[in-house]
Amino acid sequence: MLGEYRIQGRGAAEIAAGVEQAVGAGDLAPGQSLPPMRELAARLGVNPNTVAAAYRILRERGVIETAGRRGSRVRSKPATTGREELRVQVPAGGRDLSTGNPDPALLPALAPALTAAAEQGDRQPVRYGDDPVDPDLARVARAELDADGVPEGPVTVTSGSLDAIERVLAAHLRPGDAVALEDPGWGSMLDLVPALGLRTVPVGVDDDGPRAEDLRRALESGARAVIVTCRAQNPTGAAVTATRARALRAVLRDHPRTLLIEDDHGHGIVDLPLHPLAGVTRHWAFVRSAAKAYGPDLRLAVLAGDGVTVDRVHGRQRLGPGWVSRLLQRAVVRLSADGAVDRAAVARSYGERRDALVDALAERGVVAHGRSGMNVWVPVPDETGALARLLQAGWAVAPGARFRLASAPGIRITVSELTAQDIGPLAQAVAEAVRPSPARAYG
Repeated sequence: MLGEYRIQGRGAAEIAAGVEQAVGAGDLAPGQSLPPMRELAARLGVNPNTVAAAYRILRERGVIETAGRRGSRVRSKPATTGREELRVQVPAGGRDLSTGNPDPALLPALAPALTAAAEQGDRQPVRYGDDPVDPDLARVARAELDADGVPEGPVTVTSGSLDAIERVLAAHLRPGDAVALEDPGWGSMLDLVPALGLRTVPVGVDDDGPRAEDLRRALESGARAVIVTCRAQNPTGAAVTATRARALRAVLRDHPRTLLIEDDHGHGIVDLPLHPLAGVTRHWAFVRSAAKAYGPDLRLAVLAGDGVTVDRVHGRQRLGPGWVSRLLQRAVVRLSADGAVDRAAVARSYGERRDALVDALAERGVVAHGRSGMNVWVPVPDETGALARLLQAGWAVAPGARFRLASAPGIRITVSELTAQDIGPLAQAVAEAVRPSPARAYG
């Protein structure tokens, strides 16, 4: 069962640490079965409850999974092997279109806003016990949320959208609970959920967002939470339409105890209208990050939600980081007040590049998707072969395996730094790399 590796330890923490170290070192392979708890307890000379506690620690850390009578096994994608490790090596002189980064030319200068925020901080120093949310940021954020139809609810601030989503999941769910996730979807999210000891349930995606029937099946199968990307879905560029939003709300009304998390990934860079789902379920959270519009290093996201959810997030923050730097919060307020980002121009710039690439691929018989945001998703019959052929042609793109649970193979192309002159050669290289390329849905 374990080959040459022998699990050792006397206490639960020691046993769990030994197994996790073995997984990280490759001594225990993904999918490898672990001994039944009573058998391992007898071998180690400890109480079965000690082994049960060790296995519980490993499940909560996303290292193993337990499937009833089939016992426990190392996860096929343990938390120690994140999807971000699935990278391609860019050849010398090649173009890297795999990163998902925004176009630096469309990002604002941060120095004036940070300087103004620092000067305000000198006049009004932040002290322990102060409100963790800058009142001006709360006012600006709440006004924008109101304008977009997001329900009333308190607002707080986190260190980016992934931090917000992790805190909301931890506030409501327990290890072993299931979460409905878009498939294909954000690779970091697909890693985070199992790392929290939660189970993933795939929900198919098309250009209009998550498929309502897939969500219904996921919730009927026991999923306690769902995470929906409103706009600029990563990797497909999907955006929830008004029609799809109505269908999704109808599903959620039948499951009012579902925890709903919405990630407005395209806020600030997309000109498509928002169609929020929040307010249908008892507990909900709506997240907006500053990263895409102002730059990835501005680690700040606004989180709105029902009172219980936001209060739980607040409480956990107080026990850890305390608050997100008011310096960053004030800088975001200044960037907003100064109109540092021309949102319409940014959306138009990304849209022109996306549309040009999708159209050029269509002319060559290749189906691609990119309704919003900065990425284009191309379904392919052979993901590994397509990546290799594109690398040979001097183009590095992201492997679809970083974004998939059960959906069909694909590649993600980030258009952020493409020029008009790049479109034709890239489209031709993709067409040659993916042949044959039949039309197919995301999964």
